[in-house]
Amino acid sequence: MKLLDEFKAFAMKGNVVDMAVGIIIGAAFGKIVSSIVSDIIMPPLGMLIGGVNFTDLKLDINPNAAKEVWWNYGNFIQVCFDFLIVALAVFLVIKAINAAKKKKEEAPAAPPAPTKEETLLTEIRDLLKK
Repeated sequence: MKLLDEFKAFAMKGNVVDMAVGIIIGAAFGKIVSSIVSDIIMPPLGMLIGGVNFTDLKLDINPNAAKEVWWNYGNFIQVCFDFLIVALAVFLVIKAINAAKKKKEEAPAAPPAPTKEETLLTEIRDLLKK
């Protein structure tokens, strides 16, 4: 029972929940980026290099055997492009977040409102000047 309580306390911490949300959103974002790569970027790129579809590129590494053994290097190329684009997208998002944080830190904070004592002392000083 103690182990269950410890696990429950661990799972309910804010960082764990935030991490879980990040993983779920990251997985969905990965699908979007994969679609952008395979459906938007790769067709024109394949057309530029002679209509080659990278995912269909493969090599039979055992041509003399009754059962073919394929080396799917085209799929590997496609996955590498997916990774590079996801990495670039994550880099740009992190860079934008860091720039926003930096601007927030650089912005001068408004001076705090004077306390009642400071206001009273200011009034006394002004009366003494008169």
